[in-house]
Amino acid sequence: MWILNLFLFLTAIAGVFVGYQPWFRFDRLNKNNVLNGSLIILFVFTLLMIFYTVGFFPQSVAAPFMMILYSFLAGFFFGYAARLYNLRSESGQVLYQYRSFWIDHAPNLLAVALILFGIYRTAVLTDQAITGIRVSSGLSLVSFGVFTWTLKAVPEFRSKGVIFLDRYILWEEVISWRWVSEEVLGMEYLVEENRDDGRIKEFSTTIPQEERKEIETILKSKMDEYAEERKQRLLGKED
Repeated sequence: MWILNLFLFLTAIAGVFVGYQPWFRFDRLNKNNVLNGSLIILFVFTLLMIFYTVGFFPQSVAAPFMMILYSFLAGFFFGYAARLYNLRSESGQVLYQYRSFWIDHAPNLLAVALILFGIYRTAVLTDQAITGIRVSSGLSLVSFGVFTWTLKAVPEFRSKGVIFLDRYILWEEVISWRWVSEEVLGMEYLVEENRDDGRIKEFSTTIPQEERKEIETILKSKMDEYAEERKQRLLGKED
């Protein structure tokens, strides 16, 4: 049993490492990636269910397999949440963020519900028998709740950059901004995944009309403050 527990611990640590790395970002997702990934997961679990039914995947193997999967997911979401927390620590104070009940409170309530249900799932506070499946699945729910708490659905305009979902955009990487419509702001920014890669991407976000002047003041100030760094970066990419 101690060998399995050690392996589960190492699997969780590996999940933390993978989740902390910037290998996965939401802006890399597209319809093909989501569809292909969903089909692969569905195919694998369907195959495992068939093997379980015919006896090639017995309970003695299925239980440790699911524990390993849950342990990796728990570590992955904890690592992901730590990465988002670290981004906010590095990006300075919040200058502007669109706030409403559905943006500020509804996700947090969902996160709390996931964390509480995850704790309940572990059975540490109930009379149910504590098993590896319950503990690992409960911890995966708790970690997903923590991740949900740290993820924000709207951009955060901070003193050192902009955080949009899980991407940190430095102010010198912001190339331009414009009003797509009366309440929709569009921003173009430079993406550099490595030295040989330089692309321009854009995101849009909704800004209430009564807060339009506030965000315009912030954007103009930051564009002027980092104008020289932006120019050097753009000239460096052209060379």
